Amino acid sequence: MRYYVLDRGDQLSVDLSEQFHKIASQRGFQLDAESPEIVISIGGDGTMLQAFHTFVDHIPDIAFVGVHTGHLGFYADWKADELPQLIELMSASTTGSLKPRIVQYPLLELEIQRKSGKTTYIALNEFTLKGVDGTVVAQVDINDQTFEMFRGDGICISTPSGSTAYNKSLGGAMVHPTIEALQIAEIASINNRVFRTMGSPLLLPKHHHCDIYSRKDQRLLLTIDHVNIQVDDLISVRCLVAKEKVSFARYRPFPFWNRVREAFLG
Repeated sequence: MRYYVLDRGDQLSVDLSEQFHKIASQRGFQLDAESPEIVISIGGDGTMLQAFHTFVDHIPDIAFVGVHTGHLGFYADWKADELPQLIELMSASTTGSLKPRIVQYPLLELEIQRKSGKTTYIALNEFTLKGVDGTVVAQVDINDQTFEMFRGDGICISTPSGSTAYNKSLGGAMVHPTIEALQIAEIASINNRVFRTMGSPLLLPKHHHCDIYSRKDQRLLLTIDHVNIQVDDLISVRCLVAKEKVSFARYRPFPFWNRVREAFLG
């Protein structure tokens, strides 16, 4: 088995990473930083996002496994003290006696058009657009039809798996990741006699798309998962469900709603 480990960098995560390498070597695993079959994230959900973007160009060929060492790891199946058990199950999968269940989650594709050109990105959790100096003014189109003129702090577009992250704090719905969709949530929109927005989250299916057009000269902060990009020449952002999906290797059952309950209700 070809594997790679990415850890958060704190002492516990580094120690677990070293422990994993030691046991994996004894089991005949091959460390491969270029084309691993399995990528193990040791840390928190931020570490998983980093691991995802490190290998975003190889997403169809990789499955991820999360080990969390903090208080909350929504993408993590395993706790720090369960690392030997995980490696045992991974080893069994190489002999054919156990095959992990591969689950796939939808991703968000972004086409960002600036005066300097167009760039495409993939997000695991969400994309947000916020103003740097003040209120954002943006036209929102759905399927090439004008939907609303937004004024407020910003807009968040999330994947189903990302619906439990920033989207949830904005009042968005938590969406089961088998539903191939994207969610639009407003960030502190202005609603009065002059300016009106929908004011509630919207869920678009995979065959729909939305476009966000900058409608004034404004500096904007674009955030793709954990990556920030400040721009002053934005023309538009097209958001749609990506053709690619992210894969997670499940070596034991961990249903989505169990994750939600453990993450938010304890």
